Amino acid sequence: MTADPDVIVGTEASITVCPDGPLLVRGPVTIVDGAGRSITPPSRMCALCRCGRTSRTPFCDGTHKKRKRVSPAEAS
Repeated sequence: MTADPDVIVGTEASITVCPDGPLLVRGPVTIVDGAGRSITPPSRMCALCRCGRTSRTPFCDGTHKKRKRVSPAEAS
């Protein structure tokens, strides 16, 4: 059996919230859609869409850059 180059052994996953952008997911994760199907991340790090306008669901395609989104900290 060969090692999977996209699996980081002994590393925990982390999620970083990008202001007015996606969630950056780093490390070994399993993404499951609403129907219970596994979605393979394109690499060891992926960006998950938060704006809902991506054409690559659930991954970010940069569409959020086309609109101004106000973060909760800026709204108050």
